[in-house]
Amino acid sequence: MRLNPLDLMALGLLGVRTRRLRAVLSALGIAIGIATMVVVTGIPASSNAALQRDLAALGADMLQVVPAQQDPPVTFPAESVGMVRRIGPVATVSAVAGTSALVRRSDRVDPADGSALTVRATEPDLLHVLDARIRAGHWLTAAEQRYPAVVLGSVAAVRLGFDTPGQQVIIADRWFTVTGILDTVPLAPDIDRSVLVGWESARTTLGYEGGPTIIYVRAQEDSVEAVRAVLPDTVHPERPDQVTVTRPSDALAAKRATESAFSVLMLGLAAVALLVGGVGVANTMVISVLERRSEIGLRRALGSSRGQIRTQFLTEAIVLSALGGTGGVALGLAATIAYAAHQDWPLVVPLPALLAGLAGSVVVGVVAGVYPSVHAARLTPTEALAA
Repeated sequence: MRLNPLDLMALGLLGVRTRRLRAVLSALGIAIGIATMVVVTGIPASSNAALQRDLAALGADMLQVVPAQQDPPVTFPAESVGMVRRIGPVATVSAVAGTSALVRRSDRVDPADGSALTVRATEPDLLHVLDARIRAGHWLTAAEQRYPAVVLGSVAAVRLGFDTPGQQVIIADRWFTVTGILDTVPLAPDIDRSVLVGWESARTTLGYEGGPTIIYVRAQEDSVEAVRAVLPDTVHPERPDQVTVTRPSDALAAKRATESAFSVLMLGLAAVALLVGGVGVANTMVISVLERRSEIGLRRALGSSRGQIRTQFLTEAIVLSALGGTGGVALGLAATIAYAAHQDWPLVVPLPALLAGLAGSVVVGVVAGVYPSVHAARLTPTEALAA
């Protein structure tokens, strides 16, 4: 007599239904292994998504070009910014130039006291390139770029004692109106200690005739290294050795390497947990065969074939492992969701990890159930009933 799939499933669930605690404990080992696998793939994936989100805001695609020689400072050619804009993968470019002018809160302050601040000429698009934010007031308008007006960095505003725009500072014996105050700029800390004036204003009012001293470049992220390689010759063709270009964050690379090593370690632990769970299932099935020898003998005496006995116990092992795998996936998902929510990360759980977890549990069930099922099928009716 052949068993249909429903009857086979009912027989496979018989041991699970009658020995529930043992089934739960056996499946728990599988569940822990699968849950660990889901967590160690889901949490790094969520972390990486959060990292990419933060990097998009913090400028993983940004390069900073500075002179290799700082004393005396070297300026780049005036046309260097335009040349950089012609590089294909470059998205945006802006520049500043440090002037020798000193800024004072008022004419009562010592003319030699510049509060350790730098007056910089700036291009109109600097705010956009650096993803900077105005804390109070507004950025320099097109008209203000040509007239005595300034925007203060966050540190410069504190040192000068300003917290609102509309007041005036004195630069090179000329009064400049403060139009805005910046928030902290994570991408360019030097800007925090700067007093920013329009490039045309720096030329006409402060007499600055030099070129850029710092160039900020944002490029397509997958082309950052390629852009970095050509920037020295592009910025200063005659003296490329005088150009230094920052690299994408070495700390980011270290963090990614650490996360990768940690993930490999945790996947190893997940494999060990899965192996232990498989041994637990195999042990449970061996004990189940020993306890149910009389049942096996009776079924064999009533006409069940060796294949049916073998399939029954193999199905039971697979069901145990599948239950553990399903519970492990649910547990791993819950842990990943909770941790991602706590860290304010976007939730990312790779679908292949979930499918691999379920498939892995089934494979473990098959492997763990082979020996017990074969052993049960080899029992003759007389051997089984005599036990």
